[in-house]
Order: sequence, then structure tokens, then C-alpha cells
Amino acid sequence: MEITGSSAIVTGGASGIGAACVRRLALLGATVVVADLDADKGTTLAEEVGGSFVRVDVTRTDDLRAAVEKAEELAPLRVLVNSAGIGWAQRTIGRDGAFDSAHDLGAFRKVVEINLLGTFDAIRLAATAMSRHDPTASGDRGAIVNMASVAAFDGQIGQASYSASKGGVVGMTLPVARDLAAAGIRVNTVAPGLIDTPIYGEGDAAEAFKANLGQNVLFPRRVGQPDELASMVVELVTNSYMNAEVVRVDGGIRMPPK
Repeated sequence: MEITGSSAIVTGGASGIGAACVRRLALLGATVVVADLDADKGTTLAEEVGGSFVRVDVTRTDDLRAAVEKAEELAPLRVLVNSAGIGWAQRTIGRDGAFDSAHDLGAFRKVVEINLLGTFDAIRLAATAMSRHDPTASGDRGAIVNMASVAAFDGQIGQASYSASKGGVVGMTLPVARDLAAAGIRVNTVAPGLIDTPIYGEGDAAEAFKANLGQNVLFPRRVGQPDELASMVVELVTNSYMNAEVVRVDGGIRMPPK
């Protein structure tokens, strides 16, 4: 699918994997809306790539709709990358047998609201806009790529909320792709493994920690780079025969229980 002259939205686009996707899509000729909570980083990146920043909390439909409307002002919306998400780690029950030490239900709900409900809300709004446009030469009206995680398959101890949210993203990929097929909109999902993002911090201690994590990867024995994820995202966007698929990008890792 040709995306030159189209607009794209990347949620969570101000840093990490999202920022790498923004840069890749811009290089292919798309005008990118960086949809993120971080106005400083988001605005700087949008200016770098000739796009636009919209402050978006993915749990707020009005914010997501504003991002879609901005994208449509710039050019026909053809691409959505759902990269916004958060993590959480807590065991299901505490060590003392008290109800109060069991997993924080509010935290579980927040993770699902951001990672799963936010993803679906963005899909339904962006796909609505995409459906209004004439198809490209390849027959596509648009392409959507979601970000899941290997935790959807290999969730570790304490990852119940995160794994559930990302498992939901994996689980809805096929039915949503089937829903949108009539409109000529493709839907795929990427499941990243251990990726070098700001979540690990900076400095010597952070580098040592990432090096240790990388020893768990089958090959190459290192954490992945955001651009390696963005490369797959771009392939799923531009390859018109890729649809309804979940692709692990993880160096062959299978996460241990802890």
C-alpha cells in the first residue's frame, strides 16, 4: 500500500517504539500525527518530521477523535499505529493472606483501559475515517497495526493485568480484521519482546541491566532496538497481503516464569 500523501496516527508516538514508527512512516511520505501525553517530546518530534502533535490520553474518546480529525485535516488518513501502553507488575495475592494485599483492582482496570480499550477505541474511530476514502491502487483504504507483547503468550509472575490486556489485543486482531475487510482496511498486530525503550532508564546501571536481560534472548543475545520493531510495523502497513496476523518480534525469546 502506498502511503505517500496520506496521513498517519501513532499513539504513544513521542518516544520509544512509537517514535521510531513516526520516523519510518514520515520517511515513506506520510504526514504523521504524534498522539501522546508528552507535549514536549511529541511537539519536538512532530516538528522534526513535518507532522503534527495532538495531546492524547487514549482512555478519552474525545482526545482520540481530535487526533483523527487533525489527521484528516492534513491528508486522507490511511494508517493507525497503536503504540500507547503501560505496564504493571503485582502478584494476584499477597503473602499475608489479607484481602487488602491482593492485586490492586484499580491498577488492573487502568492497564486494561489503556492497553486494550484505548486500542479498540482508536481503531473504531480511525477506521471510520479511513472507510470514507477511495481505495489506493492496491485496493486498500487503510492499514492498522497494534502493539501487543510476548507477555500475551508468555506472561510472567505478576503480569496478570499486562498479559490480559495484551492478550486481548491479540485476540481481537482476527475479528476486527474480519469486520473491516469489507471496507478494505487491514489489521495486524506486532508482539515485541525485550526492546530498548526509556522504561529501562539511562546510565551504566541501566545498560548493565539491559545486557543481562539480553542473555535470555535466543539470538541475537541482546535487547531489540525500537527501529527493528518499526521496520516490522512498516512492512505490515505497506504489504497489502498482510492481514489478520500477529507477528512476534523478539529474537526467539520465550519468557520464563520470572
